[in-house]
Amino acid sequence: MSQSALPLKPYHWSELPNGPVIRESVEQTLSPWWPRIFGYYLLSLGPLSHKMAKTGVGINRKYSLFDEAQADIEGDYCQLPIQNASIDAVVMNFLLEFEADPYRLLREVDRVLISGGHLVITGFNPLSPMFFGKMLPKHQQEIPWCGRFFMPSRVKDWLGLLGYQVVADERILHHHLLGDVKVGNIWSHALKSWLPSTGSVYVLVAKKLESPLTPIQVKRKVKRPNWSTAPSASRTGHAPKSSNEF
Repeated sequence: MSQSALPLKPYHWSELPNGPVIRESVEQTLSPWWPRIFGYYLLSLGPLSHKMAKTGVGINRKYSLFDEAQADIEGDYCQLPIQNASIDAVVMNFLLEFEADPYRLLREVDRVLISGGHLVITGFNPLSPMFFGKMLPKHQQEIPWCGRFFMPSRVKDWLGLLGYQVVADERILHHHLLGDVKVGNIWSHALKSWLPSTGSVYVLVAKKLESPLTPIQVKRKVKRPNWSTAPSASRTGHAPKSSNEF
């Protein structure tokens, strides 16, 4: 995908449908995890990640990176101007949907994360009521439906290939988000109860393993020759006498 063909991407939570509701729900879902994330440096990729509250996180030095002057570091997500294995935690809110090569972005994030570091990812779930907007022409060119929605299982597969363990996997906001989200909506409550995996937003917390898991290869058994059945000529060099000899 060329740079000119890249979809629009959000720079403010208000640009998302029900943006303040999405932000509050994500913050509430992640609130139990922030005290478990600690270290020296936290990197927020994208303006949405920068503007999200991270109450209780055990990291004092927080930096943001995106392509605007308001960022602490202005740069490209796929070419981070950061040293290898120097960041303790990375937060990515709704970035994969608007990147030409999302797996390349994950590889670059993996490069800068230390072993044991944490990666927080939020995204839009295609197996949810929010996918209705993808089918309506008037929304297809709007944020966020102009982006590509990836299955949470696919994102987890990418993380597994890079050597991460997913320690949290949540689905929130069981609503199409095409209209206002009302508290106590019976339809949304029923959908959450019967089909909890259909939340319109997924939240993943992954930890980088000390050493990636590798499959154990099965050792081949070498078949030894059975010397007991070998002819005696192979041992003495003389052929056995025939019963017809005198």
